[in-house]
Amino acid sequence: MYQYKRSSELFDEANKYIPGGVNSPVRAFKSVGGTPVFIEKAKGSILTDADGNEYIDYISSWGPMILGHAYPKVIDAIKAKVEDSTSFGAPTELEIDIAKLIVEMVPNIDKVRMVNSGTEACMSAIRVARGYTGRNKFIKFEGCYHGHADSFLIKAGSGASTFGVPNSPGVTPGTANDTLTAKYNDIENVRQLVAENKDEIAAIIIEPIAGNMGCVLPKKGFLEDLRELCDKEGILLIFDEVMNGFRLAKGGAQEYLGIKADLVTFGKVIGGGMPVGAYAGPDEIMKVVSPLGPVYQAGTLSGNPIAMIAGYTLLKELNENPQYFTELEEKTEYLHKGLDKVFAESEFDYKINRCGSMISVFFTDVDVVDFDTAATANNEKFPQFFHEMLKRGIYLPPSSFESYFLSNSLTYEMLDKTIQAAKESLEAMK
Repeated sequence: MYQYKRSSELFDEANKYIPGGVNSPVRAFKSVGGTPVFIEKAKGSILTDADGNEYIDYISSWGPMILGHAYPKVIDAIKAKVEDSTSFGAPTELEIDIAKLIVEMVPNIDKVRMVNSGTEACMSAIRVARGYTGRNKFIKFEGCYHGHADSFLIKAGSGASTFGVPNSPGVTPGTANDTLTAKYNDIENVRQLVAENKDEIAAIIIEPIAGNMGCVLPKKGFLEDLRELCDKEGILLIFDEVMNGFRLAKGGAQEYLGIKADLVTFGKVIGGGMPVGAYAGPDEIMKVVSPLGPVYQAGTLSGNPIAMIAGYTLLKELNENPQYFTELEEKTEYLHKGLDKVFAESEFDYKINRCGSMISVFFTDVDVVDFDTAATANNEKFPQFFHEMLKRGIYLPPSSFESYFLSNSLTYEMLDKTIQAAKESLEAMK
């Protein structure tokens, strides 16, 4: 039986100095109850907490550890680079190397601007779209989370939904007025918003494969129709690939789905676990970004050499070994089939969504295609399942609104252990 004495002590101490005891809300375990687990170290797909308990990890630091924690080539590269200093605030050749590699890997982009987080990348992409089009409004989708910038916290997914505050205090009415919210997978709803705001919409931003209301896939034709609508109305289509980028395929969702976006935002994998984000697009659009154009965006630590070497090393490894994506997809399919079998033998309603190495289990009897249907699974069964899995050494995302992210360091033995733990957990929940 796992003990959490040290984690409990640390959480009590953290609450004295940090709001809610955590630096990102979902970590507080508020939606599942109990004390959050404080992690001490990780290697491959094994997390070790402050009490010495070990877990098979299905968060992968929310995506970036696609090849596993403490991946040797990334760690060695960081160790070597840190000897040169941790920051310069000046250009480095390494920034060119990673930008060149990203342009090589991702279709339909010519230039990349590095920032420090996915939030910053999405916020900047919207500003670029407004500057390029001369319009102010944009459309986002219920349940898609693009970071915590004011304009994105209107019916957001992920942590905002977990905590029941999809409209955050501190967001001004003016900001909210420029943010139009559509229903994911409902093209008619989008068309109606566009018609009601003719020639006022700068961009439509979307997670092409949603990961912030659990893993939710686009219906056949939905993204294609969005692309056609944007072309017709002079609207820029922004793919938020903070989660999808370099995880679904070398070229991200654009390659995986065969659909072009006008701007793309990145995070997670691009930094190899370091705080990094980026936005990218074709020359015609990116030329409006300062100092080339009038749209201002800056960051003292953008292109930080330690983050750049971590990201470059990981992306180079993925680029040179495309079989990793096949291996990951096969492992995720294996987990899917195993979980499907044990859930089908249980008394619980469930749905499983999967795309590439992203997967979610929903305790619901309806197909999960948007935020409303995802919300039907936000019930008492998920917290029970989470804690039953945790005490069997399986670390799942502590929210029903989060996708699992698999790492290629997962072995089939680990997957079998996870499937068995799920079977035992469901039996214990009866």
